[in-house]
Amino acid sequence: MSESLVWITGARGFIGRHLSRYLAATGHRVSGLGHGLWAHGDARAWGVENWINGDIHSSNLQALARQHGSPQVIFHLAGGSSVGVALAQPREDFFRTVVSTVELLEWIRLESPSTRIIVVSSAAVYGTGKEGALAEDAGAAPCSPYGFHKSMMEQLCHSYTMSYELNTTIVRLFSVYGAHLKKQLLWDLCTRLATSEDAVALGGTGEELRDWTDVRDVVRALGFVMDTLATSGTVVNAATGIPTSVRTISELVVNAWNAPRTVSFNGKSRAGDPRSLVADCRRLQMLGFKWQIPVARGVGEYVDWFLRQNGRPS
Repeated sequence: MSESLVWITGARGFIGRHLSRYLAATGHRVSGLGHGLWAHGDARAWGVENWINGDIHSSNLQALARQHGSPQVIFHLAGGSSVGVALAQPREDFFRTVVSTVELLEWIRLESPSTRIIVVSSAAVYGTGKEGALAEDAGAAPCSPYGFHKSMMEQLCHSYTMSYELNTTIVRLFSVYGAHLKKQLLWDLCTRLATSEDAVALGGTGEELRDWTDVRDVVRALGFVMDTLATSGTVVNAATGIPTSVRTISELVVNAWNAPRTVSFNGKSRAGDPRSLVADCRRLQMLGFKWQIPVARGVGEYVDWFLRQNGRPS
């Protein structure tokens, strides 16, 4: 796609920042909307020309359009981003994910119906009890508030596409990691290793399988979808199709740490935590997208980033 005005909801978040920087570097003008104070210079460093701190609400969307023009594309990343937080605060997660989506879709329907919306969803919609690679038509069977809310978000998009002919695309992400991620397994494990714990015990069995994707590849995939997948109503998995166990990930972290540490697992799985979430990625591959960063390299570079930020262990 030639240079265009792109909005990103949730641009200040982990994936949003990387996506903003990538799109700006590839010639697009990026504006953002979401929560958090963000100094203009800091936002510009991530590629965001204009930032509004506030809810995804028609008044804020309209203010952004008045100031900077209506977008050709909106990437919708705002919403809940943690299974654990959603379990602890389901009402808040509902408002962050479901209510923000209907507010955005209504504004587009009424004010900017030609705008394309690319909605970033989650593999959590697939739920538990499924083995092997999950194709986009595997069916939604979420098992946590987080997954249910992402599924509701997707259904809202389908509804607005069918009823109002809005141009929506849903991209389901799997286990995204990378520099600046300060939560989830890699961050938690590195933080505990940094406290000089010689032996770290994690939850689960360690045999849980995930489809790990480096955020640098993920934002390329999102840009690729914007440029190549024009059919409205499409759902696409953005993942590698390569299963990697949590145990293997922990071993990669320890090896990159380059200090004597051991990691064990207590065998207790968290509620709403599927044994396997691995993508059938043929739809994206058939369009011509290629993943570039293998998990061993990506995890090693994440550990290097963490140690640069926090100091190497003695």
